[in-house]
Amino acid sequence: MLVKTFACAVQGVDARIITTEVNAGGAINDKGNYFLVGLPDNAVREGYQRIESALKNIGFKMPRLKLVVNMAPADIRKEGSSYDLPIAVGILGSSGQVPHADLGNYMMMGELSLDGSIRPVKGVLPMAIEARNKGFKGLFVPAQNAREAAIVNNLEVYGVKNLREVVDFFEGSSSLKPTEVNTRLEFMVGRKSNGVDFSDVMGQQNIKRALEIAASGGHNVILIGPPGSGKTMLARRMPTILPPLSLEEALETTKIHSVAGLLAHDASLVRHRPFRSPHHTISDVALVGGGSHPSPGEISLAHNGVLFLDELPEFRRSVLEVLRQPMEEKKVTISRARLSVDYPAGFMLIASMNPCPCGYYNHPEKECVCGPGEVKRYLNKISGPLLDRIDLHVEVTPVSYDELAAEKQKERSSQEIITNVLKARKIQEKRFSELESTHFNAHMPSNMVRQICEINSAGKALLKRAMETLQLSARAYDRILKVARTIADLDQSEKIQTEHLAEAIHFRNLDREGWLG
Repeated sequence: MLVKTFACAVQGVDARIITTEVNAGGAINDKGNYFLVGLPDNAVREGYQRIESALKNIGFKMPRLKLVVNMAPADIRKEGSSYDLPIAVGILGSSGQVPHADLGNYMMMGELSLDGSIRPVKGVLPMAIEARNKGFKGLFVPAQNAREAAIVNNLEVYGVKNLREVVDFFEGSSSLKPTEVNTRLEFMVGRKSNGVDFSDVMGQQNIKRALEIAASGGHNVILIGPPGSGKTMLARRMPTILPPLSLEEALETTKIHSVAGLLAHDASLVRHRPFRSPHHTISDVALVGGGSHPSPGEISLAHNGVLFLDELPEFRRSVLEVLRQPMEEKKVTISRARLSVDYPAGFMLIASMNPCPCGYYNHPEKECVCGPGEVKRYLNKISGPLLDRIDLHVEVTPVSYDELAAEKQKERSSQEIITNVLKARKIQEKRFSELESTHFNAHMPSNMVRQICEINSAGKALLKRAMETLQLSARAYDRILKVARTIADLDQSEKIQTEHLAEAIHFRNLDREGWLG
Protein backbone atom coordinates (compact mmCIF):
# COMPACT_ATOMS: atom_id res chain seq x y z
CA MET A 1 0.00 0.00 0.00
CA LEU A 2 1.25 3.48 -0.90
CA VAL A 3 0.95 6.21 1.75
CA LYS A 4 2.15 9.82 1.68
CA THR A 5 3.22 11.94 4.63
CA PHE A 6 4.58 15.46 4.50
CA ALA A 7 7.66 17.08 5.99
CA CYS A 8 9.77 20.17 5.34
CA ALA A 9 13.32 21.04 4.29
CA VAL A 10 14.78 24.40 5.35
CA GLN A 11 16.71 26.35 2.71
CA GLY A 12 18.16 29.59 4.01
CA VAL A 13 15.45 30.97 6.29
CA ASP A 14 12.58 29.55 4.23
CA ALA A 15 11.10 26.06 4.06
CA ARG A 16 10.04 23.75 1.24
CA ILE A 17 7.55 20.89 1.38
CA ILE A 18 8.99 17.37 1.20
CA THR A 19 6.62 14.55 0.28
CA THR A 20 7.53 11.25 1.93
CA GLU A 21 6.08 8.37 -0.08
CA VAL A 22 6.12 4.96 1.59
CA ASN A 23 5.17 1.82 -0.29
CA ALA A 24 4.95 -1.51 1.58
CA GLY A 25 4.62 -4.70 -0.44
CA GLY A 26 6.49 -7.10 -2.65
CA ALA A 27 8.95 -9.86 -2.06
CA ILE A 28 12.06 -9.37 0.03
CA ASN A 29 15.26 -10.13 -1.86
CA ASP A 30 18.86 -10.59 -0.82
CA LYS A 31 19.42 -6.81 -0.84
CA GLY A 32 17.16 -6.36 2.16
CA ASN A 33 13.67 -5.03 2.68
CA TYR A 34 14.25 -1.29 3.25
CA PHE A 35 15.11 1.13 0.44
CA LEU A 36 15.40 4.89 1.02
CA VAL A 37 15.72 7.14 -2.05
CA GLY A 38 15.43 10.85 -2.80
CA LEU A 39 18.94 12.21 -1.98
CA PRO A 40 18.99 11.58 1.81
CA ASP A 41 22.14 12.23 3.83
CA ASN A 42 23.63 9.80 6.38
CA ALA A 43 21.54 11.15 9.27
CA VAL A 44 18.34 10.35 7.33
CA ARG A 45 19.62 6.89 6.36
CA GLU A 46 20.54 6.07 9.94
CA GLY A 47 16.95 6.76 10.91
CA TYR A 48 16.01 3.17 10.04
CA GLN A 49 17.55 1.85 13.26
CA ARG A 50 15.90 4.58 15.34
CA ILE A 51 12.52 3.99 13.71
CA GLU A 52 12.66 0.21 14.10
CA SER A 53 13.49 0.45 17.81
CA ALA A 54 10.92 3.22 18.43
CA LEU A 55 8.11 1.17 16.80
CA LYS A 56 9.00 -1.89 18.86
CA ASN A 57 9.03 0.06 22.12
CA ILE A 58 5.54 1.52 21.61
CA GLY A 59 3.99 -1.83 20.71
CA PHE A 60 4.29 -1.92 16.91
CA LYS A 61 6.67 -3.71 14.60
CA MET A 62 8.65 -2.99 11.48
CA PRO A 63 6.76 -4.81 8.68
CA ARG A 64 8.58 -7.76 7.11
CA LEU A 65 7.69 -6.53 3.66
CA LYS A 66 9.63 -4.70 1.01
CA LEU A 67 9.60 -1.02 2.03
CA VAL A 68 10.44 1.72 -0.47
CA VAL A 69 10.61 5.26 0.92
CA ASN A 70 10.89 8.08 -1.63
CA MET A 71 11.54 11.65 -0.48
CA ALA A 72 10.40 14.08 -3.18
CA PRO A 73 11.47 16.26 -4.85
CA ALA A 74 14.51 14.08 -5.38
CA ASP A 75 16.84 16.93 -6.41
CA ILE A 76 16.86 18.51 -2.92
CA ARG A 77 19.34 17.20 -0.38
CA LYS A 78 17.48 15.87 2.70
CA GLU A 79 19.57 16.55 5.80
CA GLY A 80 19.19 15.82 9.50
CA SER A 81 17.21 13.51 11.72
CA SER A 82 13.94 15.46 11.72
CA TYR A 83 12.50 13.18 8.99
CA ASP A 84 12.25 10.24 11.43
CA LEU A 85 8.67 11.05 12.43
CA PRO A 86 7.08 11.35 8.95
CA ILE A 87 8.89 8.20 7.75
CA ALA A 88 7.81 6.22 10.83
CA VAL A 89 4.16 7.30 10.50
CA GLY A 90 4.30 6.55 6.76
CA ILE A 91 5.58 3.03 7.46
CA LEU A 92 2.78 2.41 9.99
CA GLY A 93 0.19 3.73 7.54
CA SER A 94 1.46 1.78 4.52
CA SER A 95 1.57 -1.48 6.51
CA GLY A 96 -2.01 -1.00 7.75
CA GLN A 97 -1.08 -0.57 11.41
CA VAL A 98 -2.42 3.01 11.57
CA PRO A 99 -5.34 4.61 9.66
CA HIS A 100 -3.91 6.63 6.78
CA ALA A 101 -6.91 8.49 5.36
CA ASP A 102 -6.16 11.76 7.20
CA LEU A 103 -2.35 11.76 6.97
CA GLY A 104 -2.28 14.09 3.96
CA ASN A 105 -3.83 16.95 5.96
CA TYR A 106 -0.91 17.23 8.37
CA MET A 107 2.78 18.00 8.23
CA MET A 108 5.11 16.44 10.80
CA MET A 109 8.74 16.76 11.85
CA GLY A 110 10.74 15.26 14.70
CA GLU A 111 13.72 13.11 15.63
CA LEU A 112 12.90 9.75 17.26
CA SER A 113 14.67 8.30 20.26
CA LEU A 114 14.95 4.52 20.61
CA ASP A 115 12.15 4.51 23.19
CA GLY A 116 9.77 6.38 20.85
CA SER A 117 10.12 9.81 22.44
CA ILE A 118 10.52 12.80 20.11
CA ARG A 119 13.47 15.16 20.31
CA PRO A 120 13.39 18.87 19.31
CA VAL A 121 14.53 20.00 15.86
CA LYS A 122 15.76 23.21 14.22
CA GLY A 123 13.84 25.54 11.90
CA VAL A 124 10.31 24.86 13.15
CA LEU A 125 9.04 28.43 12.60
CA PRO A 126 9.68 28.58 8.82
CA MET A 127 8.20 25.06 8.59
CA ALA A 128 5.02 26.25 10.29
CA ILE A 129 4.78 29.27 7.99
CA GLU A 130 5.14 27.03 4.94
CA ALA A 131 2.55 24.57 6.29
CA ARG A 132 0.02 27.36 6.68
CA ASN A 133 0.83 28.81 3.24
CA LYS A 134 0.33 25.40 1.59
CA GLY A 135 -3.05 24.88 3.26
CA PHE A 136 -2.25 22.09 5.72
CA LYS A 137 -4.73 21.66 8.53
CA GLY A 138 -2.13 21.03 11.20
CA LEU A 139 1.48 20.43 12.13
CA PHE A 140 3.05 17.88 14.49
CA VAL A 141 6.29 19.02 16.12
CA PRO A 142 8.23 18.03 19.26
CA ALA A 143 6.64 19.41 22.43
CA GLN A 144 9.67 21.64 23.07
CA ASN A 145 9.14 23.35 19.70
CA ALA A 146 5.36 23.75 19.99
CA ARG A 147 5.24 27.36 21.22
CA GLU A 148 7.71 28.42 18.55
CA ALA A 149 5.46 27.01 15.79
CA ALA A 150 2.20 28.12 17.43
CA ILE A 151 2.90 31.82 16.85
CA VAL A 152 1.77 31.12 13.27
CA ASN A 153 -1.96 31.80 13.12
CA ASN A 154 -4.60 29.70 11.33
CA LEU A 155 -2.69 26.45 11.82
CA GLU A 156 -3.30 23.69 14.37
CA VAL A 157 0.05 23.00 16.04
CA TYR A 158 0.35 19.81 18.12
CA GLY A 159 3.32 19.44 20.42
CA VAL A 160 3.97 15.72 20.88
CA LYS A 161 6.28 14.01 23.35
CA ASN A 162 6.41 10.60 21.72
CA LEU A 163 5.35 8.62 18.66
CA ARG A 164 2.50 6.96 20.58
CA GLU A 165 0.69 10.32 20.87
CA VAL A 166 0.80 10.78 17.08
CA VAL A 167 -0.52 7.24 16.49
CA ASP A 168 -3.34 7.74 19.00
CA PHE A 169 -4.33 10.98 17.26
CA PHE A 170 -4.84 9.29 13.90
CA GLU A 171 -6.60 6.36 15.54
CA GLY A 172 -9.03 8.83 17.11
CA SER A 173 -8.25 7.84 20.70
CA SER A 174 -6.18 10.88 21.66
CA SER A 175 -7.11 13.88 23.78
CA LEU A 176 -4.28 15.89 22.22
CA LYS A 177 -5.12 19.60 21.96
CA PRO A 178 -3.49 22.22 19.70
CA THR A 179 -0.98 24.55 21.33
CA GLU A 180 -2.32 28.10 21.31
CA VAL A 181 -0.25 31.27 21.52
CA ASN A 182 -1.62 34.81 21.31
CA THR A 183 1.14 36.19 19.12
CA ARG A 184 0.59 39.89 19.79
CA LEU A 185 0.09 39.41 23.52
CA GLU A 186 3.17 37.16 23.69
CA PHE A 187 5.16 39.81 21.84
CA MET A 188 4.09 42.70 24.07
CA VAL A 189 4.34 40.88 27.42
CA GLY A 190 7.91 39.74 26.89
CA ARG A 191 9.37 43.13 25.97
CA LYS A 192 11.14 43.83 29.24
CA SER A 193 14.40 45.58 30.00
CA ASN A 194 17.53 43.48 29.52
CA GLY A 195 19.10 44.84 32.70
CA VAL A 196 21.57 47.42 31.34
CA ASP A 197 21.08 51.15 30.88
CA PHE A 198 23.04 54.19 29.77
CA SER A 199 22.48 55.74 33.19
CA ASP A 200 25.01 53.18 34.50
CA VAL A 201 27.81 54.88 32.56
CA MET A 202 29.44 57.82 34.31
CA GLY A 203 30.77 60.62 32.14
CA GLN A 204 31.56 59.88 28.49
CA GLN A 205 28.97 62.38 27.29
CA ASN A 206 30.64 62.72 23.90
CA ILE A 207 30.47 58.94 23.32
CA LYS A 208 26.86 58.75 24.43
CA ARG A 209 26.04 61.54 22.00
CA ALA A 210 27.76 59.66 19.16
CA LEU A 211 25.79 56.48 19.91
CA GLU A 212 22.56 58.49 20.07
CA ILE A 213 23.31 59.84 16.58
CA ALA A 214 24.17 56.33 15.35
CA ALA A 215 20.91 54.88 16.70
CA SER A 216 18.90 57.72 15.16
CA GLY A 217 20.31 57.36 11.65
CA GLY A 218 21.31 53.69 11.53
CA HIS A 219 25.00 54.61 11.28
CA ASN A 220 27.91 52.24 11.88
CA VAL A 221 30.37 53.27 14.60
CA ILE A 222 33.98 52.60 15.54
CA LEU A 223 35.23 53.44 19.03
CA ILE A 224 38.96 54.07 19.45
CA GLY A 225 40.45 54.27 22.93
CA PRO A 226 42.79 52.72 25.51
CA PRO A 227 41.92 49.64 27.60
CA GLY A 228 39.41 50.30 30.36
CA SER A 229 37.96 53.45 28.82
CA GLY A 230 34.47 51.95 28.60
CA LYS A 231 34.19 50.99 24.91
CA THR A 232 32.61 47.59 25.52
CA MET A 233 30.37 48.85 28.31
CA LEU A 234 28.96 51.55 26.02
CA ALA A 235 28.55 49.22 23.04
CA ARG A 236 26.60 46.66 25.08
CA ARG A 237 24.04 49.33 25.92
CA MET A 238 23.41 50.22 22.27
CA PRO A 239 20.34 47.94 21.87
CA THR A 240 18.64 49.80 24.73
CA ILE A 241 18.43 53.00 22.66
CA LEU A 242 17.35 51.37 19.40
CA PRO A 243 13.63 51.43 18.54
CA PRO A 244 11.82 48.30 19.82
CA LEU A 245 11.36 45.46 17.36
CA SER A 246 8.14 45.56 15.40
CA LEU A 247 6.14 42.32 15.24
CA GLU A 248 7.25 41.82 11.63
CA GLU A 249 10.92 42.30 12.59
CA ALA A 250 10.49 39.96 15.57
CA LEU A 251 9.12 37.19 13.32
CA GLU A 252 11.93 37.68 10.81
CA THR A 253 14.56 37.58 13.56
CA THR A 254 12.95 34.53 15.17
CA LYS A 255 13.08 32.64 11.86
CA ILE A 256 16.85 33.10 11.66
CA HIS A 257 17.41 32.01 15.26
CA SER A 258 15.05 29.06 14.74
CA VAL A 259 17.03 27.84 11.73
CA ALA A 260 20.27 28.22 13.72
CA GLY A 261 18.78 26.24 16.61
CA LEU A 262 19.35 29.06 19.10
CA LEU A 263 15.81 29.43 20.46
CA ALA A 264 15.39 28.17 24.00
CA HIS A 265 13.00 25.28 24.63
CA ASP A 266 9.40 26.47 24.93
CA ALA A 267 10.41 29.88 23.51
CA SER A 268 8.19 31.58 20.97
CA LEU A 269 9.42 34.98 19.78
CA VAL A 270 12.66 36.95 19.89
CA ARG A 271 11.46 40.18 21.48
CA HIS A 272 14.69 42.17 21.85
CA ARG A 273 17.10 43.35 19.21
CA PRO A 274 19.99 40.86 18.93
CA PHE A 275 23.44 41.77 20.18
CA ARG A 276 26.14 39.50 18.79
CA SER A 277 29.76 39.80 19.91
CA PRO A 278 31.95 37.14 18.22
CA HIS A 279 35.53 36.57 19.41
CA HIS A 280 38.31 37.86 17.15
CA THR A 281 39.43 34.28 16.41
CA ILE A 282 36.22 33.63 14.44
CA SER A 283 36.51 32.21 10.91
CA ASP A 284 35.06 33.91 7.87
CA VAL A 285 32.50 31.08 7.45
CA ALA A 286 31.32 31.42 11.07
CA LEU A 287 30.96 35.18 10.61
CA VAL A 288 29.23 35.32 7.23
CA GLY A 289 27.51 31.90 7.27
CA GLY A 290 27.78 28.81 5.12
CA GLY A 291 29.64 25.57 5.71
CA SER A 292 29.10 22.13 4.17
CA HIS A 293 25.54 22.31 5.50
CA PRO A 294 24.79 26.06 5.11
CA SER A 295 23.64 27.80 8.27
CA PRO A 296 23.37 31.46 9.33
CA GLY A 297 26.53 33.21 10.48
CA GLU A 298 26.98 35.90 13.12
CA ILE A 299 26.07 38.71 10.72
CA SER A 300 22.68 37.08 10.06
CA LEU A 301 22.12 36.33 13.75
CA ALA A 302 22.65 40.08 14.30
CA HIS A 303 19.94 40.94 11.74
CA ASN A 304 17.71 43.78 13.05
CA GLY A 305 20.22 44.29 15.85
CA VAL A 306 23.87 45.02 16.61
CA LEU A 307 27.06 43.24 15.56
CA PHE A 308 29.85 44.22 17.97
CA LEU A 309 33.43 43.51 16.91
CA ASP A 310 35.71 44.11 19.88
CA GLU A 311 39.46 44.57 19.20
CA LEU A 312 38.82 45.06 15.49
CA PRO A 313 42.47 44.96 14.28
CA GLU A 314 42.89 41.53 15.92
CA PHE A 315 40.39 39.96 13.48
CA ARG A 316 42.00 38.33 10.46
CA ARG A 317 41.88 40.61 7.44
CA SER A 318 40.08 37.98 5.35
CA VAL A 319 37.33 37.83 7.99
CA LEU A 320 36.82 41.59 7.98
CA GLU A 321 36.76 41.80 4.20
CA VAL A 322 33.77 39.45 3.91
CA LEU A 323 31.75 42.07 5.81
CA ARG A 324 31.92 44.63 3.04
CA GLN A 325 29.30 43.29 0.62
CA PRO A 326 26.71 42.27 3.29
CA MET A 327 27.01 45.74 4.87
CA GLU A 328 26.01 47.29 1.54
CA GLU A 329 23.38 44.80 0.39
CA LYS A 330 21.91 43.90 3.83
CA LYS A 331 21.99 40.21 2.91
CA VAL A 332 24.51 37.46 2.26
CA THR A 333 24.29 34.84 -0.48
CA ILE A 334 25.79 31.40 0.14
CA SER A 335 26.38 29.48 -3.10
CA ARG A 336 27.07 25.78 -3.33
CA ALA A 337 27.12 23.35 -6.25
CA ARG A 338 23.56 22.18 -5.65
CA LEU A 339 21.93 25.25 -4.13
CA SER A 340 22.16 28.95 -3.37
CA VAL A 341 20.59 30.45 -0.24
CA ASP A 342 20.15 34.00 1.01
CA TYR A 343 20.37 35.04 4.64
CA PRO A 344 19.30 38.52 5.83
CA ALA A 345 22.12 40.67 7.22
CA GLY A 346 20.61 44.05 8.10
CA PHE A 347 22.75 44.79 11.16
CA MET A 348 24.32 47.87 12.74
CA LEU A 349 28.07 47.51 13.14
CA ILE A 350 29.80 48.75 16.28
CA ALA A 351 33.53 48.15 16.37
CA SER A 352 36.08 48.99 19.02
CA MET A 353 39.85 49.06 18.99
CA ASN A 354 42.91 50.20 20.87
CA PRO A 355 44.81 53.02 19.14
CA CYS A 356 48.03 50.98 19.09
CA PRO A 357 49.40 47.54 20.14
CA CYS A 358 50.14 48.67 23.71
CA GLY A 359 46.86 50.60 23.88
CA TYR A 360 48.12 53.96 25.14
CA TYR A 361 48.78 56.05 22.04
CA ASN A 362 47.34 59.56 22.65
CA HIS A 363 46.59 58.63 26.28
CA PRO A 364 46.43 61.75 28.50
CA GLU A 365 48.47 60.19 31.33
CA LYS A 366 50.22 56.95 30.24
CA GLU A 367 53.04 56.85 27.75
CA CYS A 368 52.86 54.75 24.58
CA VAL A 369 55.75 52.26 24.33
CA CYS A 370 55.18 51.23 20.70
CA GLY A 371 58.11 51.64 18.33
CA PRO A 372 58.22 53.93 15.29
CA GLY A 373 55.73 52.92 12.63
CA GLU A 374 53.98 50.38 14.85
CA VAL A 375 50.94 52.58 15.42
CA LYS A 376 50.38 53.14 11.71
CA ARG A 377 50.90 49.46 10.89
CA TYR A 378 48.42 48.50 13.60
CA LEU A 379 45.76 50.89 12.35
CA ASN A 380 46.35 49.91 8.74
CA LYS A 381 45.06 46.42 9.54
CA ILE A 382 41.64 47.95 8.87
CA SER A 383 41.20 48.37 5.12
CA GLY A 384 40.01 51.61 3.59
CA PRO A 385 36.94 50.03 1.92
CA LEU A 386 35.75 48.67 5.28
CA LEU A 387 36.41 51.96 7.04
CA ASP A 388 34.51 53.67 4.24
CA ARG A 389 31.35 51.92 5.45
CA ILE A 390 31.68 53.28 9.01
CA ASP A 391 30.17 56.73 9.46
CA LEU A 392 31.22 57.66 13.00
CA HIS A 393 34.83 57.46 14.23
CA VAL A 394 34.80 58.24 17.94
CA GLU A 395 37.84 58.70 20.16
CA VAL A 396 37.15 57.41 23.67
CA THR A 397 39.16 58.88 26.51
CA PRO A 398 39.37 57.32 29.99
CA VAL A 399 37.05 58.61 32.71
CA SER A 400 39.08 60.58 35.24
CA TYR A 401 39.37 59.67 38.91
CA ASP A 402 37.49 62.83 39.88
CA GLU A 403 34.51 61.80 37.74
CA LEU A 404 34.48 58.29 39.19
CA ALA A 405 34.92 59.43 42.81
CA ALA A 406 32.49 62.34 42.61
CA GLU A 407 29.06 62.05 44.12
CA LYS A 408 26.94 60.27 41.55
CA GLN A 409 25.12 62.66 39.26
CA LYS A 410 22.02 61.79 37.36
CA GLU A 411 23.04 60.46 33.96
CA ARG A 412 20.72 60.34 30.97
CA SER A 413 18.88 57.04 30.91
CA SER A 414 18.30 54.85 27.86
CA GLN A 415 14.62 55.80 28.01
CA GLU A 416 15.46 59.51 27.73
CA ILE A 417 17.81 58.90 24.82
CA ILE A 418 15.43 56.62 22.93
CA THR A 419 12.72 59.30 23.08
CA ASN A 420 14.92 61.52 20.90
CA VAL A 421 15.89 58.58 18.69
CA LEU A 422 12.25 57.75 17.95
CA LYS A 423 11.49 61.36 17.02
CA ALA A 424 14.39 61.40 14.55
CA ARG A 425 13.39 58.00 13.13
CA LYS A 426 9.85 59.27 12.57
CA ILE A 427 11.19 62.11 10.43
CA GLN A 428 13.24 59.65 8.35
CA GLU A 429 10.30 57.28 8.02
CA LYS A 430 8.32 60.09 6.40
CA ARG A 431 11.30 61.17 4.26
CA PHE A 432 11.88 57.70 2.79
CA SER A 433 8.26 56.49 2.81
CA GLU A 434 8.22 55.95 -0.96
CA LEU A 435 11.52 54.02 -1.04
CA GLU A 436 11.50 50.27 -0.44
CA SER A 437 15.16 49.69 0.44
CA THR A 438 16.00 52.94 2.25
CA HIS A 439 14.70 53.57 5.76
CA PHE A 440 17.45 55.53 7.54
CA ASN A 441 19.85 58.33 6.64
CA ALA A 442 22.78 55.90 6.70
CA HIS A 443 21.22 53.90 3.86
CA MET A 444 20.88 56.86 1.48
CA PRO A 445 22.37 56.14 -1.96
CA SER A 446 24.93 58.65 -3.21
CA ASN A 447 22.56 60.16 -5.77
CA MET A 448 20.19 61.21 -2.96
CA VAL A 449 22.79 62.69 -0.63
CA ARG A 450 23.19 66.03 -2.48
CA GLN A 451 19.42 66.45 -2.70
CA ILE A 452 18.44 65.51 0.86
CA CYS A 453 21.58 66.79 2.60
CA GLU A 454 21.64 70.21 0.99
CA ILE A 455 23.82 72.76 2.82
CA ASN A 456 24.09 76.54 2.56
CA SER A 457 27.12 78.55 1.47
CA ALA A 458 28.41 78.89 5.06
CA GLY A 459 28.18 75.13 5.47
CA LYS A 460 30.03 74.52 2.20
CA ALA A 461 32.80 76.88 3.30
CA LEU A 462 33.07 75.10 6.65
CA LEU A 463 33.22 71.67 5.04
CA LYS A 464 35.82 72.78 2.51
CA ARG A 465 37.97 74.33 5.23
CA ALA A 466 37.67 71.21 7.39
CA MET A 467 38.67 68.86 4.59
CA GLU A 468 41.69 70.99 3.74
CA THR A 469 42.80 71.80 7.30
CA LEU A 470 42.22 68.35 8.81
CA GLN A 471 43.26 66.62 5.57
CA LEU A 472 40.10 64.55 5.53
CA SER A 473 39.84 61.95 2.78
CA ALA A 474 37.40 62.31 -0.09
CA ARG A 475 35.37 59.35 1.19
CA ALA A 476 34.51 61.36 4.30
CA TYR A 477 32.42 63.89 2.33
CA ASP A 478 29.21 61.87 1.91
CA ARG A 479 29.54 60.35 5.37
CA ILE A 480 29.75 63.77 7.00
CA LEU A 481 26.65 64.94 5.12
CA LYS A 482 24.64 61.87 6.17
CA VAL A 483 25.63 62.23 9.82
CA ALA A 484 24.90 65.97 9.71
CA ARG A 485 21.43 65.18 8.35
CA THR A 486 20.81 62.84 11.29
CA ILE A 487 22.00 65.47 13.78
CA ALA A 488 19.60 67.95 12.18
CA ASP A 489 16.79 65.41 12.54
CA LEU A 490 17.60 65.05 16.24
CA ASP A 491 17.28 68.83 16.54
CA GLN A 492 14.01 68.69 14.57
CA SER A 493 15.62 71.01 12.03
CA GLU A 494 14.43 71.02 8.44
CA LYS A 495 17.80 72.23 7.12
CA ILE A 496 21.36 71.28 7.99
CA GLN A 497 22.97 74.11 9.95
CA THR A 498 26.68 74.85 10.32
CA GLU A 499 26.69 73.52 13.91
CA HIS A 500 25.32 70.20 12.64
CA LEU A 501 28.14 69.98 10.10
CA ALA A 502 30.72 70.91 12.71
CA GLU A 503 29.60 68.09 15.00
CA ALA A 504 29.59 65.60 12.12
CA ILE A 505 33.15 66.61 11.16
CA HIS A 506 34.21 66.02 14.76
CA PHE A 507 33.29 62.33 14.38
CA ARG A 508 35.77 61.54 11.55
CA ASN A 509 38.91 60.91 13.61
CA LEU A 510 40.35 58.10 11.50
CA ASP A 511 40.28 60.22 8.33
CA ARG A 512 42.70 62.69 9.86
CA GLU A 513 46.37 62.80 8.95
CA GLY A 514 48.33 60.88 11.56
CA TRP A 515 45.72 58.16 12.09
CA LEU A 516 45.46 56.16 8.89
CA GLY A 517 47.29 58.58 6.62
